[in-house]
Amino acid sequence: MQTFVKISDLKTKDELKDAWSLADYRELMNRFEVPDPETVKDNEVRDFLFMAINEFEPEESAAIVLDYKLSGHLNEGQIDNLSNEMLREKMPEKYSEIDFHKTLFEVNQLLYKAYNGKFPYIQFNVIDLEMKPAYNEAEVNKELVLKALSHGLNENNLLWRLFGDQLESKVAFPEADAIVWDLNEKGDDQYEVVISEKWLTQDEIEKTEYECTVTLYDEIEDNA
Repeated sequence: MQTFVKISDLKTKDELKDAWSLADYRELMNRFEVPDPETVKDNEVRDFLFMAINEFEPEESAAIVLDYKLSGHLNEGQIDNLSNEMLREKMPEKYSEIDFHKTLFEVNQLLYKAYNGKFPYIQFNVIDLEMKPAYNEAEVNKELVLKALSHGLNENNLLWRLFGDQLESKVAFPEADAIVWDLNEKGDDQYEVVISEKWLTQDEIEKTEYECTVTLYDEIEDNA
């Protein structure tokens, strides 16, 4: 389908809003053995948690936080390996399972703040764009957004190098749901896209306003 795209803004940030709730902090206080955590005032919880985290070695803290966030998906050995690698490498960009990149960023973000920079500094991009598919009833989802955005990127972009067939709808593109961390509809054809710098940077954007043809893989299957 023909789609109009206009990128109005791109901001680089280092902290996801609402990545951690007060309930998360209180549960982590228990795991980091904070005495009488229920007596800590809400506005002091994060500070107490960070003090408790600093009583542990960085790798130990990483293992505790990773276990809290990912124990339902990773085994103990995988968590131990990740906890050591996180201190040296940007695992939210390098880990083989794209589905975990956002969660790993949230873990890294917490530990980076708690240890005042001992963990890698990692950023992501927030893109404000206008998108108008030719058919008003077309669902603007993560797959459509990535495919439309790809038409404005240079050929060296990692999305094109790793997922060229998916972007061209030669094969299915389930990875799109994990590559785009968040897609927020703001009304009047305006959208906010949250995506790691691993996949898209300001320098890789060659066009900010254009029309392109986007085909969703489901449409090809339906017409087969």
